[in-house]
Amino acid sequence: MDPLEELIRAQPGLSIALGVLGLVVGSFLNVVIHRLPKMMERQWERECAEFVGEYLHEPKPYSLAFPGSHCPSCGAEITALQNIPVLSYLFLRGRCAKCGVAISIRYPLIELLTATIWILCGLSFGVSNALAAAMLLTGVLIALTAIDLDHQLLPDSLTLPLLWVGLLINIDATFVSLESAVLGAVFGYLCL
Repeated sequence: MDPLEELIRAQPGLSIALGVLGLVVGSFLNVVIHRLPKMMERQWERECAEFVGEYLHEPKPYSLAFPGSHCPSCGAEITALQNIPVLSYLFLRGRCAKCGVAISIRYPLIELLTATIWILCGLSFGVSNALAAAMLLTGVLIALTAIDLDHQLLPDSLTLPLLWVGLLINIDATFVSLESAVLGAVFGYLCL
């Protein structure tokens, strides 16, 4: 380990930075967890209608970026101050600012989980390519876990890139040997 890395690991700054970044990315993961299954359902409906020769009126555009965050109950737009990870949830006492409907505790839990795991990754790997890879892989795994718990599905748009990125990361044995990574991918897919 070089002296710069020892200095960074000895300082709490890395953990604080990873914690804050984890909260922000955890907030985005909540969007992925909520919207990706809905986007998939819309795609399936279009494909089914096309298959039987029907025309579906295209609903308003819906993606990870559009429309902006809003209350699922009353549709009120969530302002930037109401969208600060964990703090807004606590300040609003877990309720929508406009209609007062309860907001799921899962939102701050995903944010805190992401921050905690990323801090642990930072303590394990220090400033390295392995840290960046671990952050990417754990972020996707958190989203996949929550989507699976809610909908019992694992979107190919997340699992396939995760598979290939995991294999590419291990070309130089970042976490395990390339042989172990390939065998793990094969056995994992055979189990499914």
